[in-house]
Amino acid sequence: MGRTRTLPHITSRSGRIHTVATSGREPALHTLRILDNVDPFIGTAATNLSPASGLAATWWFPKPQIGNTHPGATAPLGMVSACAYSGAYPTGYGRYAKSTEGVPEEMFESLQASGFTHFQQSGTGAIRKYYNYVRVTPMVQPLDDLGEAWPLHDETAAAGYYAATLDTGIRCELTVGEKVAIHRYTFPESRSARLVIDLSCGGLAIDHGRTVPLRAHAESFGHGRAQGTVVMEGVPLSVYLEVNSPNWRQMLWYDRRLVEGGTRLDFDSIRQTTLRPFGLLFMGRVLAGQAVEVRLGFSLRGCEQARENLWRECGDAEPAFEIVRGRTSASWADHLCRVQVDGGTPARRTVMTTALYHSLIKPCFGDDESPFWPTSGPFAFDVCTMWDIYKTQIPLMMAITPDRAADLLESLIRVCEEEGNFPIGYRMARGADRFFRQASALAHTALADVHAAGIGDLDWSWALVHMEADLRRLYGEDFFEHGIAHPITHTLDLAYGHHCTARIARALGDKQLADDLEARSRLWVNAFDPATGLLRDSEFYEGGKWNYSFRLLHDMRARIAMAGGDDAFVEMLDSFFGFGASAVTQPGPRPSPPEMAAGFALNRFEGLNNEPDMEAPWAYHYAGRPDRTAEIVQAALTWQFGTGAGGLPGNDDSGGLSAWYVWASLGIFPVAGQNLFLVNTPAFARSALRVAGGEFVIETTGHRDSPIGADGVEETPPTQYVQSATLNGRPCETTHITAADVQRGGTLHLELGPNPSGWGRSARPPSVSDGLTRGARA
Repeated sequence: MGRTRTLPHITSRSGRIHTVATSGREPALHTLRILDNVDPFIGTAATNLSPASGLAATWWFPKPQIGNTHPGATAPLGMVSACAYSGAYPTGYGRYAKSTEGVPEEMFESLQASGFTHFQQSGTGAIRKYYNYVRVTPMVQPLDDLGEAWPLHDETAAAGYYAATLDTGIRCELTVGEKVAIHRYTFPESRSARLVIDLSCGGLAIDHGRTVPLRAHAESFGHGRAQGTVVMEGVPLSVYLEVNSPNWRQMLWYDRRLVEGGTRLDFDSIRQTTLRPFGLLFMGRVLAGQAVEVRLGFSLRGCEQARENLWRECGDAEPAFEIVRGRTSASWADHLCRVQVDGGTPARRTVMTTALYHSLIKPCFGDDESPFWPTSGPFAFDVCTMWDIYKTQIPLMMAITPDRAADLLESLIRVCEEEGNFPIGYRMARGADRFFRQASALAHTALADVHAAGIGDLDWSWALVHMEADLRRLYGEDFFEHGIAHPITHTLDLAYGHHCTARIARALGDKQLADDLEARSRLWVNAFDPATGLLRDSEFYEGGKWNYSFRLLHDMRARIAMAGGDDAFVEMLDSFFGFGASAVTQPGPRPSPPEMAAGFALNRFEGLNNEPDMEAPWAYHYAGRPDRTAEIVQAALTWQFGTGAGGLPGNDDSGGLSAWYVWASLGIFPVAGQNLFLVNTPAFARSALRVAGGEFVIETTGHRDSPIGADGVEETPPTQYVQSATLNGRPCETTHITAADVQRGGTLHLELGPNPSGWGRSARPPSVSDGLTRGARA
């Protein structure tokens, strides 16, 4: 099971996944086969999709055209990842330089690695925390050559596994558990083979990308055992390691010189100007084909806990590589089988399964590992960022990994308690870079959904205290005092956060607080200019007022009325999505300011290249035009995703983009914070989610797969539209269902046809002013 890296390519864009969940300790063979559909190389290279046609050709990409993923070994929502390290942006893997727009430029002519590191970002951009700690380098050269990069050959990757051969002839294999990494190196014959552990490594080989340890300690015990702690970005990262090389010498090194006879290294204060590399070295003779295994346990709470983590996952097994790999593969199979689909071609099967895989890499969970508070419990990092994942990825976790969703929210509440506010993004770093410029009050949306779903056992009175207090911090102070905050998008965020918090306050019986919060939630109107029906002029983070003007608010009925009613709102949306517009040219390498300004001036949907408008296609539902949603989503699924390393249209954003693909393919899209799913045409004939209540099935009648041309390549499929729907056998006239409907399990049946129908024209998704209007009429 696995994928060998190939050049970016497109084969077809639909597929079939059929898996059967199994019980018992060992997954059945047909369950494990779903792993064959995972291609971790998707998104690792510059976008290389077939030229779009039709509606998708009118969309414009402002951000880097690359997925920024990596093919390294990961575990589902695990703490540790491991991958080849070149120092490239932004994961440490690959050959691309830092890019913020257009086609990324290359740092290196070919794939290369100076070793293999741990803890990588996934699909992010300029995140400023790039990890890549504890570099392990197998060598047959002298220590002076440490840091040299060698070409990579014969790369292979699968869920939980990565392998490549260095130009030196060493075959390198990596796998991980939840808190451990296992390396296996197969050497050519050598009288002086080396394994070098560089504890000082961190960050990327780009300007301002390096991470320097503040303090460090390393200790060699002999007999293939050692440990160390480095304080990186204010966090003590500890590692305990074992090397199964009984006849090898074991030494410490500093500044590429061996520390003869030394067993400890201690650095009380390290600065950029004083850093010299340091670490451990294992050296000895190997025969051709001899494999050496390195086992590493990690902890954020000291070396003793790192040792316990290693022994908990590996025991005294030797070698441990296949045991850990098998366990992680089984875990991935279990998680991926929680979404099952039928219909289509193998290419869509690969894209869909890989999207689900990418959706479950982040956030990272380190249970009982918080370095910031002493008590046990969940600790989550790489929530990078809530702005990317709150609309799609966290709702996916709530559906198929509800316990982990509750753990994430418990962790964020604890962060708020300890550090003073809910983070918009949270990494393995102390305090700084909390992304407050991006958005406000996003944790509140997820908390509202978790509460409505009854997931977990959170202390909701405790949560409500922090939610209410957080609404008055940072931009919330302006909103509280003036009813508006700039950048203007924060007005929308804070009004929505008040709405979500009010739902919990009312459920807990605090009517006075709920009434006050609801009154302030209606201040979203202050963000809009009634003369245009769009947001007021302001600064905007990665977008413009058109990109943010079609967010799914809690009062879309009033929002549409402000725009002039259904017809005027649909006309605005049609312009935004490019109906009737000419095709555009995407930015190339190093796009000029005038080129970017001309693109922004289009006021156009940015496809799935950018996050702010990813829910905008479903705004049509509130104006009675779900047929338009079907056309846009079908165009996106067809032209914006593909197989091969260049198969993503932009940054995967820690899985937020991939989670969008999963929901869009299933035909139900979450409205974060409203306990709501919007229904539309699915990409597969049948799909099923394994949920708390059993199984939620989306089945269709009249579904047509994409036609295959004479050359064997999939042709553009015709758009299909929902004609009618039933939920558990009862007619469903609305274009929405509740999250509770999904969590309980059941069957949503959709009758599809080639032409738009009257379904969803009159029965709209709920808005808060619906109840106010009914009350006024009464």
